[in-house]
Parts: sequence; C-alpha cells; structure tokens
Amino acid sequence: MAFGLSGCEPAPSRLVGAGDIASCALSADSRTADVIDRLGGTVVTFGDNAYQSGTSAEFANCYRPTWGRHDGRVRPAPGNHDYATSGAAGYFGYFGNRAGPPGAGYYYFDVGAWRVFSLNSEANLVAAAAFVRTNAGAKRCIAAYWHKPLASSGPHGDNPSVLPLWQAVYDVGGDLVLNGHDHGYERFAELGRDGTPLAGGMREFVVGTGGASPYAFGPARSGSQVRRSGTYGVIAVDLGTDGYSWKFHPIAGQTFTDTGSGSCS
Repeated sequence: MAFGLSGCEPAPSRLVGAGDIASCALSADSRTADVIDRLGGTVVTFGDNAYQSGTSAEFANCYRPTWGRHDGRVRPAPGNHDYATSGAAGYFGYFGNRAGPPGAGYYYFDVGAWRVFSLNSEANLVAAAAFVRTNAGAKRCIAAYWHKPLASSGPHGDNPSVLPLWQAVYDVGGDLVLNGHDHGYERFAELGRDGTPLAGGMREFVVGTGGASPYAFGPARSGSQVRRSGTYGVIAVDLGTDGYSWKFHPIAGQTFTDTGSGSCS
C-alpha cells in the first residue's frame, strides 16, 4: 500500500517524520516534504508544525503548501510554537480529528505489530500519562512521539517536565521515543526510566530537522551516540514484528545519514 501517492515507496509498517517544520520565511520545509514524497508509511510530526505562532493563517499559508500535501497520511503532535496561539487553536483547527480529542492532543494508533502513541508535551501531561497506561493493549512493541525530548544535547537541553510521559511509556514496555524541539538530529543509546543509559531501556531520537533554522549542539549529554546540526531531513522507522530499523533521509544535496536497528523489549 502506497497511500495513493505516485512514485511513493510502499511501506505500510513505517513511520516517517520530523519536527520543527514549516515557515513562510524559510524554504527547507518544502525540501523535506520532497523527501517524504518518495517514502511510504504513516507521516508523523514532532511538533512546531507552523512557525512562528501556529496561527490558522500560518497553517494555511506555510504548512499546507509543503507538508500539507501529505495530510491524508499525517498523524501530528503539537509543539510549543503551536501553543503560541491560545489553546493551539490553529493546530487543532487545521488537523481536526487527526489531532486527537480537541484540547487534549493525545491519541494512539496501530501500525503493524506496534501500538504508537502521539502525545502532547505542552499540556495535559498527567492525563496523557494515564491515557498511555490505560491503552497500552496487548501489543509487544510500543513507540511514542511528542515535541520536547527528555534528553537532548541541543541548546534547550533536557526537559524534565516530560518525565511523566517518558515514564508512562517506559512502564508499559515502550521501545522507541521520537521528539523534536532542538533543531538538529540526535540519536541516544537505550535509556532507563530516569533517562540515564540502560541496556534494554527505550531509545530516543531528537529529529528537529523538518525545516526550521538549525541549532548548534552543546556538550554531549550522557547516552548521546550521534549528533548532527545543519542537515535537514526526516527519519524513517520500519516497524517489524519484534523490532525496528531506522534511516535518516537528508534533503537533496546533503549527505548525512544514520542507520541502525533495535529490538522490542
């Protein structure tokens, strides 16, 4: 199944996405949208979908012409810039029921053998954590994504405020967490319930490479394995019956990539 997109690589058990995406003042979002054109799967966004303030006009004029052409297969998450408009009204108005319950912004869906949670790091964290624990189901493999990462070597650094989300996903046997917020690419080793490296824990990716201006990294945070600033692109995660593999796809003209695989807990 290729989601009706001509030339799109069939990959029904794949997540494709990035955060920190669309601005009418920049052009890289159109180039990351071009990358998605050739990749099948469910498109996921890791927040800060429309700059600077997530207004309805910014969604219509900046997001829709680029990533918006994939709306039929997008499963979004909100970010702090989306909440610069009160209640993220532009975000919820644009995505409608694809954004989860109005005002809540958390939901789940299944992809192959996986249960996938889209969560909201900007509001309702306690409710979202309870939602995860109630809806983990019988799936062996679990992934989640939201905007602010628990761990980051970027200028925003760690975000302990999202620990309730991290711990809820960890407690139900989570395997993989995808975030944005810092404008670069970073891959972490498996991390434990407290966010420190632990074999058999959850692997975190920070993929704030959807189109916003890149940030420089600071000192490497414990557990950081790969860091790259200045490359735009998206991550594709293929979801297997007992594990996953990933590849970072850069925009045309850039060469950095990162690949690997992991197992479900």
